[in-house]
Amino acid sequence: MTSIIVNTGILVFVYMTLWFLLSIFLKRHDIADIAWGMGFSVVTVFLLLTNERNVHLWIITILTILWGLRLSIHITIRNHQKKEDFRYLSWRKSWGKYFFVRSYLQVFLLQGLFMLLISSSAIIASLPNSQGLHGIAVIGITLWCIGFFFESVGDYQLMKFKSYPGNHGLIMKTGLWRYTRHPNYFGEVIQWWGLFMTVVTLPYGIIAIISPLTITFLILGVSGVPMLEKKYIGNKEFEEYKKTTSPFFPWFTKSIHSEIGNEKDTMEG
Repeated sequence: MTSIIVNTGILVFVYMTLWFLLSIFLKRHDIADIAWGMGFSVVTVFLLLTNERNVHLWIITILTILWGLRLSIHITIRNHQKKEDFRYLSWRKSWGKYFFVRSYLQVFLLQGLFMLLISSSAIIASLPNSQGLHGIAVIGITLWCIGFFFESVGDYQLMKFKSYPGNHGLIMKTGLWRYTRHPNYFGEVIQWWGLFMTVVTLPYGIIAIISPLTITFLILGVSGVPMLEKKYIGNKEFEEYKKTTSPFFPWFTKSIHSEIGNEKDTMEG
């Protein structure tokens, strides 16, 4: 396993370094977001080609390629003819003359490290094993499909919403966004838990829990939900949306009137 991790780590390091050099040439460091999805596809194909192939590795490779390519294509279309993402513009200002060094270390290489950790399910699947698909693996594949639906449909609905000039500055509150404020993030997290379940019964399979734990931590605690919702602080429409819509897990819309009534009962009690 050590040699597989080392070889994969070298691949990721070279891959992210090349994307960093391309970002300098294009003067757009937000292409790191495009590199993210494609990177997992590169890793899984590399593991498939350099190790003993089995049904678990084939499944993870196919599912990861579907996820990674869809995400990268979506981000490429979304960013076409637009300014650099607000996060990177902010870092350009705050990091000043150290922007390139910090971008390489804190964006590209750090993403590479997370990519290696999140690829742990694929690494486990690449180890020699002769097991067939366990029932838990089938549940994991089903869970992945649910997650893929939420992420891809959520992204598509948001893109269509933003494509209408009349919706500029408004908050998406229909479709899947009616049931969760972040259907795409929910879908992404669920997919990685699904991939973990496909390998959990394999030798060393429990180690792969590093993958979903890492992506869950990043999305819920670091660069996903917190960073995006911080952007809308003070937005009255978003504050109302928060009162009625589940923050992450899909659930039925709350009634603002019942919410106010509950608060009143609490204060009077």
